[in-house]
Amino acid sequence: MSPLLYYALPALGGYIMLSIFFLRRPRLLHTPWVPAFCPRLGAHRGGSGERLENTMEAMENAMALRADFLELDCQLTKDGVVVVSHDKNLLRQSGLNKEVSSLDFENLPLYKEELEVYFSPGHFAHGSDRHMVRLEDLFRRFPRTPMSVEVKGENEELIHKIAGLVRCFDRSEITVWASEKSSVMQKCKAANPEMPFSFTLSRAFWMLLLYYVGLLPFIPIPEKFVFSFLPTIINRTYFPFSCPGLNQLAAMVSKWFIMRKSLIRHLEGRGIQVIFWCLNEESDFDVAFGLGATGVITDYPTALRRYLDNHRTAARAS
Repeated sequence: MSPLLYYALPALGGYIMLSIFFLRRPRLLHTPWVPAFCPRLGAHRGGSGERLENTMEAMENAMALRADFLELDCQLTKDGVVVVSHDKNLLRQSGLNKEVSSLDFENLPLYKEELEVYFSPGHFAHGSDRHMVRLEDLFRRFPRTPMSVEVKGENEELIHKIAGLVRCFDRSEITVWASEKSSVMQKCKAANPEMPFSFTLSRAFWMLLLYYVGLLPFIPIPEKFVFSFLPTIINRTYFPFSCPGLNQLAAMVSKWFIMRKSLIRHLEGRGIQVIFWCLNEESDFDVAFGLGATGVITDYPTALRRYLDNHRTAARAS
């Protein structure tokens, strides 16, 4: 054996054992975040499988079902009103091919009478309320309800107005910044650093890399939430690519990389809450909670509430 291997192999073995030891015992190195709320049931766009997405009626329905938090996206109107809307363009939601930012709030069109549920293709939601809602009205109606607010674009005016509304309603601890883009998240954190924030895509890839090389137990993590798709929904209810072959490949690769109980247990041990989206079937609820997830975001809060209540009853009976 060469002198290099003579020293390198024991050092590598010691590093691996140390990494595994602290992966399983994260609190020996890190003080865990103290959660402000426990997000077991998250209503995607207010529960867009049961009522028209992002309407006050959808939010009311979700809260009647004891949703733990509301997941939503925001846009800015021409006259500077922050509205709850997933799309920048109104075509899919209302049939009007205009940007939200091109119209004043009072001129925004009604939603269509029915909208297809994005994560349940072929299923449609209906509702009596077809009005787009202001974020301010949502905060006023549900002042202590946790919410995650996703910002998709680098609109600094939108970001600062959201941050201001959160401060105005004294809800920084229970409103979560969410964005896929790190550049957007930097602006969000600067606008209101008191709000917890989630992993961006690049930060999530970095976290996975650290996990697989064994460094994750030794690295501080400022994020308090992981919002991740569940790989098993790809090619069933989630189609990120137009090519079926690419979707199948994405499902296989992401399943291998993401669905690791040891990773999720480590994050949970550090007070980082792991939430899978957007799950609409009981079999997917089973997979998510079986992995150790904190919670699930769904279009069908009735189904998830029934699942959680049934499993709580079964646990008490046993």
